[in-house]
Amino acid sequence: ARRESVKRGQLAMTRRLATAAALFLAVAGAQAQSNYPDKAVRLIVPYGAGGNADLLGRVVGQKLGEMFSQQFIIDNRAGANGVIGTELLAKAAPDGYTLAFIASGHSINPGMYAKMPFDPVRDFAPIAQTSSTPILIAVTAALPAKNVKALAALAKSRPGDLSYASQGNGSPGHLAGALFNSMNGVNTVHIPYKSTAQAITDLTSGQVQMMYPSATSILPHVKAGRLRAVAIATKTRSALAPDIPTAAESGMPGFEAGIWNGVMAPAHTPQAVIDKLHAAIAKIIQSQDVRERILGMGADPVISTPAEFSAFIAAELKKWTKVIKDSGARMD
Repeated sequence: ARRESVKRGQLAMTRRLATAAALFLAVAGAQAQSNYPDKAVRLIVPYGAGGNADLLGRVVGQKLGEMFSQQFIIDNRAGANGVIGTELLAKAAPDGYTLAFIASGHSINPGMYAKMPFDPVRDFAPIAQTSSTPILIAVTAALPAKNVKALAALAKSRPGDLSYASQGNGSPGHLAGALFNSMNGVNTVHIPYKSTAQAITDLTSGQVQMMYPSATSILPHVKAGRLRAVAIATKTRSALAPDIPTAAESGMPGFEAGIWNGVMAPAHTPQAVIDKLHAAIAKIIQSQDVRERILGMGADPVISTPAEFSAFIAAELKKWTKVIKDSGARMD
């Protein structure tokens, strides 16, 4: 009986110690989160230095650093259309000290690659979308189509005759063309290029007839009369090109494609940290100087809640995976 009593006492003591330890860890965790960030934060940009994602990411990182009085260090990890850098985020500790500034390739890659080193939804905690770079439907000035409906009718009357340029397989411009084909039941031929500049050169010379470029890359040629902007592939008109109608206004509702950016953390990052970062990013994006800088880079400022950004990514994944499957698009 005495042994049983001792065992019961030891068990009770063990339980009290475990409860005290759990309480201590909870308090320590809450304290750490309330002090977040108390050291430098790594902001992975899964693309090369000097590109649009890098430049936009540096704006957000700089402002976060100023707001929290801590360094937000940009870490460019380019490769595989963003997969290499994003994999680093998936494997990072979920403590808020490793983040990534992702782009729309995140929703395209799972359909383009046979195998991914992470789950694009399960392994991440979206924090906020920050910007959206609109895509235009641009055609050569010699092409008679003045709107989307006329362009679709022309492509239908000339199956396999019209071609569209893009900045490479798996790019937003490539898949925007695949979406156009799918929605209209037409066959315009994809011609991938190594760069946007090369693609635009052949578009202006008439080597290809169509392209789905970012607004800033094409607007100077539109203003010069070398190309025609048929529509913009956004839900609403863009502040960058307010005179260009949306695809829906032009007769093709549902045709939406763009290049978006946002901030994510690893899955299981504490909600308090997610909320703190989101509030800071929202304040940054809403500030006049940042809005002007984002517009100056050819993007529209956007801010969404973590739940909205998560739902947006899921919808984009579903949409582009279907487009890729239906079109037979491949990365090679």
